[in-house]
Amino acid sequence: MQNRTAYSAGDGSAPEDLGDRLTVELASVVSAARRRASRDGDRQVDTAHLLHGLMESDPAVRAAFDGGPQVARLLGYLVQRSIGYGLRWLGAVEDSGAVPVVVEGGVPGWSPAAAAAMDGALDRAHARYATRAGCLDLLAALVDDPESRAVEVLRRAGVDTGRLAARLDGEPPARNDRGIGGGAADAGWS
Repeated sequence: MQNRTAYSAGDGSAPEDLGDRLTVELASVVSAARRRASRDGDRQVDTAHLLHGLMESDPAVRAAFDGGPQVARLLGYLVQRSIGYGLRWLGAVEDSGAVPVVVEGGVPGWSPAAAAAMDGALDRAHARYATRAGCLDLLAALVDDPESRAVEVLRRAGVDTGRLAARLDGEPPARNDRGIGGGAADAGWS
């Protein structure tokens, strides 16, 4: 059975085609983000919905962060979205300015930033010659937009988004003044 989502990529592909371009795990994240947006009364899936789905669904995504306390803090911020934090977003379209807002031909039900992140995830997968985008591809694409809601949540939770981006790009960890590795190497990234 083919997974159907409410997203169609900027290249004009039909929603049915996206299921063939996402891993099962990422398709599950997309479905969770859609349900969360609907439950919260949001008109569109935004990057924070996608980040929330990633954090809840994928152990590899949680492992990309600096340990349990940071993950717990981040999940706490994401949960608070519907009960206080993020209420100023209610009813507003997420437009980070990273991509021009397209009035016609946009992705119905998706904020421009979320649609750009999905396209970015697909691009990252293609760049590594994968046939399907995965959860880490989407996380990296979310972090690539410094003005997105997802990055705002990450920063409020104390995540160094530059360090996270480098980790996701496979760059070596930064060294501190004592020459001791930090971040990715300490978290098992090498």
